[in-house]
Amino acid sequence: MRSTLLSRRDLDFLLYEWLDVEALTEDPRYQDHSRDTFDGMLDLSEQLATRYFATHNKLSDAQEPTFDGTTVSMVPEVKEALDAFVKADLMGAGMAYEAGGLQLPATVTAACFAWFQAANVGTAAYPMLTIGNANLILAHGTPEQIETYARPLVAGRYFGTMCLSEPQAGSSLGDIVTRAQPQPDGSYRLFGGKMWISGGEHELSENIVHLVLAKIPGGPEGTKGISLFVVPKLLVESDGSLGEHNDVTLAGLNHKMGYRGTTNTVLNFGDGTHTPGGAAGAVGYLIGEANRGLSYMFHMMNEARIGVGLGATALGYTGYLKSLDYARTREQGRPVTAKDPAAKPVPIIEHADVRRMLLAQKSYVEGALALEMFCMRMVDEQRIAATESARNRIGLLLDILTPIAKSWPSQWCLEANNLAIQVHGGYGYTREYDVEQHYRDNRLNPIHEGTHGIQGLDLLGRKVTQQGGVSLRLLSESIGRTIADATETGGELAELAEQLGEVLGQVGKVTAGLFASGDIDAALANSSVYLETVGHLVVAWIWLEQMLACEGKTGDFYDGKRQAGRFFFRYELPKTGPQLALLASLDRTTLEMRDAWF
Repeated sequence: MRSTLLSRRDLDFLLYEWLDVEALTEDPRYQDHSRDTFDGMLDLSEQLATRYFATHNKLSDAQEPTFDGTTVSMVPEVKEALDAFVKADLMGAGMAYEAGGLQLPATVTAACFAWFQAANVGTAAYPMLTIGNANLILAHGTPEQIETYARPLVAGRYFGTMCLSEPQAGSSLGDIVTRAQPQPDGSYRLFGGKMWISGGEHELSENIVHLVLAKIPGGPEGTKGISLFVVPKLLVESDGSLGEHNDVTLAGLNHKMGYRGTTNTVLNFGDGTHTPGGAAGAVGYLIGEANRGLSYMFHMMNEARIGVGLGATALGYTGYLKSLDYARTREQGRPVTAKDPAAKPVPIIEHADVRRMLLAQKSYVEGALALEMFCMRMVDEQRIAATESARNRIGLLLDILTPIAKSWPSQWCLEANNLAIQVHGGYGYTREYDVEQHYRDNRLNPIHEGTHGIQGLDLLGRKVTQQGGVSLRLLSESIGRTIADATETGGELAELAEQLGEVLGQVGKVTAGLFASGDIDAALANSSVYLETVGHLVVAWIWLEQMLACEGKTGDFYDGKRQAGRFFFRYELPKTGPQLALLASLDRTTLEMRDAWF
């Protein structure tokens, strides 16, 4: 029976027919693996996601975690699912052998993890955060920190968090006030509060490892004075055993519209509830150098941003498949040309507007999944690149794609969920069907790990301009190569290539004009529009790539790919025209609006 979580056929196409992940096994890093290994992990992920994660998705939404002042409680199925995930060695699937991992390619592990996000994004959030936490410590921690914290994280004995935001600062991290007081033994004592900390308290693991941004007194002002600390819930003794409770206290749980299975917490550090060693403050250990914490945390944040995009994609994808099944079985109405009112009603998929909504969903979710897989393929290429120069080039291209990979699926796969509800009609707005929950769960993704506004400013204000515009140039060159291949192929693909080339040229021209104006406020005022425009350009490029991979192949699967690509070029890419015109005008409507006028 075909899964309604994800399409395995689509994943196989992306991994093997387009991205050629089998070629990675020619590199020493991945030489122990083969397509059999990859397929086995994909099979296992689908089975575990279907059996353990999907089965409690509605339950953990209806019965969200509770806090009685002492303990956080949640439905037992969450721990059962996570125990199965850990037992299958999936926590360390993509990590190096020396860290205790399986050393699988990032492209494959992302495809595997998408099954769990589609099945139950709330439960999947715990391993997503833990994997990112472990990867950061492995990249920037000391050997002792790796042994004490990263290895238990990889083994799934400890779970992890990232603690950035504070109630008064929100996303403005330069305004955080959590402080870290140096101690004679080289440790620190932390004092402050953190907000919106997913997975911040639970009974799912032996310990929780918090990665906390804080400021050491006397350091620089703003973001340049931020340092990063490992702060465990329970202190870890020199022999690896767990010691006394650190001074980390749960102040309360946030109650969310969706994503309810993930505890979302307010944490206090150093409020005196616990006094480790008889002294005030939460014991923390500096990662790397002082005042470089934000750069280290971006290691986890960028990984999390692609993970958010993948989660948004997975939610959009499962909603699409469920609305497709519904449209094929729900009989209602007759063709507009039907003359006989007594004729049998037809499945609603026979109605053109329903097919429009399904095709829109298909173009969004399959385009987004391909984009996420492409980004992860670049992560693999960066890991195995032969030279530092090649690694830097791949890194710069990945830099400019990251805000798009986070935000585009968060906007358009949410729209896919919206359309999935519409396909269901009134039933879609009830809790008896899954699609309303998918929409609620997905509504978080345009917010967390940096809102659309932040991603737009990051793309236009930082990534486009870094190193003299090299990232945008690399992106343009990559798109240009695809355009050249499609032009050489001829026929319809050449026509689409010409259309894409025109938009690419306009984006380059408008981008140059924005900064040539010298009016930075006006240039950045519509950065969210810029993000959406370049996102549509990138996804159209990804669709042209997929259509090239379908060239010469026959069958319903390939015909469906081609039709979804046509839809995107005909219905979506033209939307960039008015957006580019608005950007080029350096419109000041939003800048000139005054508070009192609202």
